[in-house]
Amino acid sequence: MKTVKTNVARLLDKAGIAYELIAYEVDENDLSAVHVAANLGENIEQVFKTLVLHGDRNGHFVCVVPGEHEVDLKLAARVSGNKKCDLIPMKELLPLTGYIRGGCSPVGMKKPFPTYIHRSCMDYPYIYISAGQRGLQLRIHPQELITYCKAEVCELF
Repeated sequence: MKTVKTNVARLLDKAGIAYELIAYEVDENDLSAVHVAANLGENIEQVFKTLVLHGDRNGHFVCVVPGEHEVDLKLAARVSGNKKCDLIPMKELLPLTGYIRGGCSPVGMKKPFPTYIHRSCMDYPYIYISAGQRGLQLRIHPQELITYCKAEVCELF
């Protein structure tokens, strides 16, 4: 099966960043990172999910956390300079980012948002993030992702 280059892959190619595209079987009834990790046979702590939030002061921002963890909204608000924040409603995801649920990547959103990655990403030689579509993950060195996204590494749960 030939893996299709996503916009995410093209952007990383252009930036000269090394990565690997890895396809997995999509289960429309279970789009969780836990399912993805099991499918890849990888440690769930290395399979990160991308969440889009909205703060009361600074607007939209992105949090990237290991798949089985939830973002602590108080911590997320604090690191992003907001008093409070919430996950955006699912119906806003596609118009805002250009991505659908289960295929949202911190790379290549319609416009760049402040991005925060959980500090545990630095514990691993590589992590997985969505390659921008369901059924395709991107294996990347955490520092490369941090540099590309101009992300801040912090505590998010």
